[in-house]
Amino acid sequence: MVNYYGRRGDMHRARETFEKMRARGIEPTVHVYTNLIHAYAVARDMEEALSCVRRMKDEGIEMSLVTHSILVDGFAKLGNIKAAERWFKEAKERHPTLNAIIYGSIIYANCQTCNMDRAEELVREMEEEGIDAPIDIYHIMMDGYTSIGNEDKCLIVFDRLKECGFTPSVVSYGCLMNLYIKVGKVSKAFEVSEMMKLAGIKHNMKTYSMLINGFINLKDWANAFAIFEDVIRDGLKPDVVLYNNIIRAFCGMGNIDRAVRIVEEMKKERHRPTSRTFMPIIHAFAKAGEIRKALDVFDMMRRSGCIPTVQTFNALILGLVEKRQMEKAVEVLDEMLLAGIMPNERTYTTIMDGYASLGDTGKAFEYFSRLKDEGLELDIYTYEALLKACCKSGRMQSALAVTKEMSAKNIPRNTYVYNILIDGWARRGDVWEAADLMQQMRQEGVQPDIHTYTSFVNACCKAGDMQKATNTILEMKRVGVKPNVKTYTTLIHGWARASLPEKALKCFEEMKRSGLKPDKAVYHCLMTSLLSRATVAEYYIIEGIHRVCEEMVESGLTVDMGTAVHWSRCLRKIERTGGDLTEALQKTFPPDWNSHRNLNAASSNTGNTEGSDNDDYDDDPFYETDSDDETNAPAL
Repeated sequence: MVNYYGRRGDMHRARETFEKMRARGIEPTVHVYTNLIHAYAVARDMEEALSCVRRMKDEGIEMSLVTHSILVDGFAKLGNIKAAERWFKEAKERHPTLNAIIYGSIIYANCQTCNMDRAEELVREMEEEGIDAPIDIYHIMMDGYTSIGNEDKCLIVFDRLKECGFTPSVVSYGCLMNLYIKVGKVSKAFEVSEMMKLAGIKHNMKTYSMLINGFINLKDWANAFAIFEDVIRDGLKPDVVLYNNIIRAFCGMGNIDRAVRIVEEMKKERHRPTSRTFMPIIHAFAKAGEIRKALDVFDMMRRSGCIPTVQTFNALILGLVEKRQMEKAVEVLDEMLLAGIMPNERTYTTIMDGYASLGDTGKAFEYFSRLKDEGLELDIYTYEALLKACCKSGRMQSALAVTKEMSAKNIPRNTYVYNILIDGWARRGDVWEAADLMQQMRQEGVQPDIHTYTSFVNACCKAGDMQKATNTILEMKRVGVKPNVKTYTTLIHGWARASLPEKALKCFEEMKRSGLKPDKAVYHCLMTSLLSRATVAEYYIIEGIHRVCEEMVESGLTVDMGTAVHWSRCLRKIERTGGDLTEALQKTFPPDWNSHRNLNAASSNTGNTEGSDNDDYDDDPFYETDSDDETNAPAL
């Protein structure tokens, strides 16, 4: 009976049965104690499990290898590696030989904490002791390598599994699929899925959920729903995890009402929704600005038996912050406190990030102080939000003070932190400070990414150092970082500011040759540059304008009214009475351009239109930088 309750993790009934047994005069043996300890371990109550161990020792009952295995496994599942290693060491001292079960538990503990060197050492130790590893240990090692993103070693373990005579199971293939999804190679995960089918192994709910989750992370809704249809076709009943993933998919594609209907469907199938079920719906409604509906989902959540947690409130706050509705986000924070739910680090960091996006340094520091006053942990994300606020508002000395505090707390600067700082100096056109940060990154072994390089290119362009900007592009290619559309847009903008549209046009052609598709920002930047020089430039500049116009029309791109007015003023300098250029360019203007021109004709005749022409890029509102863009490239 104690064993039965132990396997179920019903520690209270296991203990009750144990005490009844003693009351009848039956003294417990090592097996009975071990079953009781197992009950506590399954229930994750290791304090009571150790209390039983102490009682065993007081009664002179020696622990068996099974007892030690249960303790190691219990602490492993709690992530307490020190305690797991301590009991494993005692097992080695007390028992002449160990078995694969206890080795599996201690290897699992090390894999959970990403200590793969120690896990490999234990596997070698097993082999030296002549203990054959079961297939489960191969799966544990594969999961461990997946956690640290080591694709090569994970594949080596999979091959070794087959070499040792094991036939890969659905769990083996599932480990591979999980690896590829974690490293962002969903297409490879799908290939493993097909390989599994060819081997005659059917998917289970877990492997289907992995694939759906992978496609959702890529925002590939079509494939996510195709996998869901496969689940239904195979006759499997979706579980809570699968339903939650499908709800995420509907929320991601903007069909929030359909996501709500899925919740009702879950209930009909007698699945109890969890807080994870409601969080994406609440976040999606908040992000869409439908606060009333988000709060209605809160009520639905309570009616379903789910008590809103700090994570649920955080989802609502995040949605509001993403919509820049900071007042409402703060109101939700107040409601949290009234409901007796204490905000966590994520709550305050999200609000700080919202104020940072608005450049409100004062508010960002206010919530930073609240976070510290409440004794919450300051992590890298908190400091990133604070740095973002400082750099966005141009307070670079405050940003340096924040980095000093990070150093004092031994919080290392990652690529994202460096990107924020480089972007801050780039906004001021201080290429020397930006270059110094690039050098610091290399010295600390932090790898620059596409955002780092793009921000540095922007700093060079703002400082007018186009040679250094061009050299940076060459360096990017040399180290294997491929420039993206924003990088090229930044460079084109730099050439435009330098009044060298021919260089901007060459950069545009190079971007297309590299396989990148120009967006609206690129066309706007390039066209403005070409129009500014069309009266004095060579013939190929005029040809460039025609070619860019044709591409914009083919891509179905039209500019806004402000841009159309700006371009039309440039055109009047080139073709005062209209012509080929005017006809070509007006095809990119908004549909109501003619009516707008007629309405403004009278005021144009009476006013001094020539005095309003402006070819200075710094005065063009189009080139105001986006507050949330690390690259500081021109934003739409």
